[in-house]
Amino acid sequence: MEGTNPVNKKLAAALSGGAVLVLALTGCGGDDSSDKLNSWAKQVCEGVQPQAKKIEAANAAIQKQTSDSSQPADVQKTDAQAFQDMSDAYKAMGTAVRKAGAPDVEDGEKKQKAAVAELNQLSTSYASLKKQVEELDTEDQAKFADGLKDIATELNKLSESGNDALKALEEGDVGQAMAQQASCKSASASASVSATTS
Repeated sequence: MEGTNPVNKKLAAALSGGAVLVLALTGCGGDDSSDKLNSWAKQVCEGVQPQAKKIEAANAAIQKQTSDSSQPADVQKTDAQAFQDMSDAYKAMGTAVRKAGAPDVEDGEKKQKAAVAELNQLSTSYASLKKQVEELDTEDQAKFADGLKDIATELNKLSESGNDALKALEEGDVGQAMAQQASCKSASASASVSATTS
């Protein structure tokens, strides 16, 4: 029987690109922020960090399910759960950014609202991928592999297009304030990006 390995590896590779989205919420550099902004950054980083870990664990679960011996039904179950976890995590991130309010910077409210909308959209997209993977035919290996290819394509699109508003939120003083937060540094480090020490 033909293994699902190459296709699921594509899926895993596409997912690792999604880690970039999480890192858009982890600052890098500087130590020049107001107390008000530091307080905002602390609240956001503390809300985001557990979710970044959840997304990383979901990525790892899919990576693990990439051997030739993996059965379609097992792959389906693992991937569906991973997408559910990611959907929940992005939704929780959106809530954390919304609850923190607007950062004390120019256009802070506009940037915050755009970032929340983007995180909620990501949550919806991963929920949709979960539905897609659950509907795949695990009895037919070739059909299943084709279905996973389509999902990997969707994931690639997500990782390429998903973080403009998050980047905008984190520009300038906001990024500097976030860089000082231990929780943002550990979120960044946990996704294999060297955190900046302040």
